[in-house]
Amino acid sequence: QLQLVESGGGLVQPGGSLRLSCAASGITLDYYAIGWFRQAPGKEREGVSCISVSGDSTNHADSVKGRFVISRDNAKNTVYLQMNSLKPEDTAVYYCAAGPPSSIQAMCLSVYYWGQGTQVIVSS
Repeated sequence: QLQLVESGGGLVQPGGSLRLSCAASGITLDYYAIGWFRQAPGKEREGVSCISVSGDSTNHADSVKGRFVISRDNAKNTVYLQMNSLKPEDTAVYYCAAGPPSSIQAMCLSVYYWGQGTQVIVSS
């Protein structure tokens, strides 16, 4: 069964860090660009970060540049999102998604598969 499973979310104070993981089963992530998206209450889902098949190319939304880092370990079939200097406005459900290799050119907005999401709350 094909699954993308996110983990690593939780409650963190402003300025803190979290590392999200996106583990795949039933598919090999080697063939896909992978994106992280988030959706805050009452807001539309937005692209956060995107990584190419090889990992050589990454894109980040302006709101997270310099704070978030996306990486992948194809041997472990896992993609990560390291989130530093977290702000209350980063509070959202975070989703990973797999799409065609070409989607790296468009913030991974073309998606084949979605994960179920993991909640991140940034609050004191």
